[in-house]
Parts: sequence; C-alpha cells; structure tokens
Amino acid sequence: MENNEAGNILSIKNLRTSFNVGQRIVKAVDGVSLEVKRGKILGLVGESGCGKSITAHSIMQLLPKAGNAKGEIIFRPKEGREIDLLSMKRTDRRLRSIRGKKISMIFQDPQSSLNPVYRVGDQIIENILTHEKIPHKEARERAAKMLETLSIPKARDRMNDYPHQFSGGMKQRVMIAMGLICNPELLIADEPTTALDVTIQAQILELIRGLQKNFGFTVILITHNMGIVADLADDIAVMYMGKIVESGSKEDIFLRPSHPYTQALLKSVPVLGTQGKLIPIRGNTPDPSEMLPGCAFAPRCDFCKEACTEHPPENILTSDESGQGHRVRCFLYDKGGING
Repeated sequence: MENNEAGNILSIKNLRTSFNVGQRIVKAVDGVSLEVKRGKILGLVGESGCGKSITAHSIMQLLPKAGNAKGEIIFRPKEGREIDLLSMKRTDRRLRSIRGKKISMIFQDPQSSLNPVYRVGDQIIENILTHEKIPHKEARERAAKMLETLSIPKARDRMNDYPHQFSGGMKQRVMIAMGLICNPELLIADEPTTALDVTIQAQILELIRGLQKNFGFTVILITHNMGIVADLADDIAVMYMGKIVESGSKEDIFLRPSHPYTQALLKSVPVLGTQGKLIPIRGNTPDPSEMLPGCAFAPRCDFCKEACTEHPPENILTSDESGQGHRVRCFLYDKGGING
C-alpha cells in the first residue's frame, strides 16, 4: 500500500472534454492541467460557460453520453495506489466505490439535485448504505448527527420532511450533508451559493470553511465570484473558454495578476471601502463551437497583438515571489509581464 498523506491529492493532465452536438464537435475543456494540493482549497473561477462545471463532471465521470473526456485525472487516496479516473469505464465498480465515498460533489442547484419524492433523511442514508455495510438504524443516527453539525434546527424531526419543506439555504445544507456523510478526501463544490441571498451565502461559505478545517478534506470550489475565492481559497485557477489562463497562490492572483482576463475580472469586482468605478469586461464569451485560432480572449483584450490571433500562447511558469508555481498563458508575459 502506498501512503499519500502529503503532496497533491489530484493531478489533471491535458484534460480535453468535448460533446457531439449534431454534426458539430464542441470543445468544452481544451487541455486543462491542474494540481490540487491535499488539505487545501482550490478556487476554480471564470465566467459562466468557460468549462468549470464540465471539468468537475469530468473528474466525477458524470458526463452525458454525448460527452467524451480524454487525458489523465490521477487521484491519490491516503491509503492505496493512485488511480487514473479516466481509465475506468463509467460502469466500473471501482469508480462507483470512489464516487460519493472518496470524492464527493455538491451540485449547483439543490432544487433539482434532491429527489422531490423521497424524504431528506432517506436520501442521505442511501449514500451511506451504498458505500458501507452498517445497520439502517446506525446510518440514520449518523445522518441525523450530520444535519445537527450543519445547524439544521430539530434535525431528527426534519429527517422525515421532503425537499419542498426546506428553504433554499437548508436544501444546500442537505446537499453538503450528502457530500460529507461518508467522510470524503476530496469535495467538489460547484457554485454552492448560487440562487441564495447574500446572508445565506455567507453562512454556507463559513460552514464549508469550518468543516474543511475541522475534517481536513480538500476542496475544489467552483465559482464566478472573485470575492468568494479571495475569502476562502488557498490557490486559484482562472479559466476561460476551456483553458486555464492563469494559476497560482491567492497572493499571486490578487497581488500579481498577469493575464488580461484575470485583471479584467478583478476590475469588475466591487471592493469594500473604495469608490472606484467598476469596469465591465467588454464583449461576450465566444461560441465554443466556432473558436478561432489564437488566444480565445483576444477579441476582448485591450493588449491584443498580431500573435494573439494567430496561434494559442504557451502556459508559462513565471518567476513569482511566492514560489508556489505562478503560471500564465499569455504572449505579453514573454517580455516581462503586462505590468513589467
């Protein structure tokens, strides 16, 4: 048995996920490579439609039949040998034993993710019994304690309620309970605060932060909100049109942003205590089925030059101060950076 207590829990290498849509092939994820450090929170950020959720579904092997993922996704459990998740068929029992047990996911919309005709408690218990051979009574007790940990009032009574009897924030807590009930090593949270009001958003994010510190699991936090990753993440990867355009520590991204897209995202976020005018990113994200050669951000970039429209830039490792591996995919950085 290998011991993988330290280092990276997940390594994504040249992930390419495409979909057959009629006569077209749509590239949703185009050559993504990422390292996820054990026990840390990685924020995966970008506009809607840039491939964040598809990356998560590729990790979990939850793509529809029209989807096809290639590359390597190496998962390193604390005990046992490393596993290439993409090498396994979707029906493989080994994959089913990992999904929901070692790697869990909080989906974007609890309203559509919870089954409306089953009681909340039964849906949590089902996940336990799928992966562990324990008595139903013991599984029910564990589910109730998890709901109590997540601050759901009268948790034992609410186990018998249906999803429609829960508020949006409470449904999201149930989704978190389902994700954590089997003590996963890696939790993927896909826009966990979507459609929640600001107060409830703050409660959910504080809850994830506290649970992560207490239980020590790793988190991939998917969001379009730079404020959320500034508050929670240890490392950040910025994604645009299927590619990671910049990655590094939180300090790298917020103090030394190098890619024009990262800079544009930061300029469009309000900062408490400042009165500067917000600057929206001009234009719209292109159709992924009609991508032109070169950098996908070129039509919206204030720094675009001829090379940017001819062929895609390389992913460059910079000489950043943090030593965490600050990378940027931009031609302008070849000459000392946009700000240099």
